[in-house]
Amino acid sequence: MADEEDEDDDDFAAPEAIELEITDVLDLHSFPPRDVPELVRAYLDEAAARGFVHLRLIHGKGVGVQREIVRKLLAADPRVESFRDATDGSGWGATVVVLRPARQPPG
Repeated sequence: MADEEDEDDDDFAAPEAIELEITDVLDLHSFPPRDVPELVRAYLDEAAARGFVHLRLIHGKGVGVQREIVRKLLAADPRVESFRDATDGSGWGATVVVLRPARQPPG
């Protein structure tokens, strides 16, 4: 009986973490709005650490929930120099971000 319970537990094991390549584009379409704040903060951390300056956050048009979440985070982040709607035809379905260049230590 215990063996059967152990087998059933295997069916509900948490999936292994998947490591994704970090680029200058983050597509948020597959993430629920509740996960967006943590995801965007972590993405900005990693993008800044890698020295990216120009980013593109794709949040979709929809009713604007994810766009609003993204823009509130960007407005409050001191690393963000500016952000605006994408001008490549995606309009308000994507936000283009410019990060402040990383400060180089003197010397």
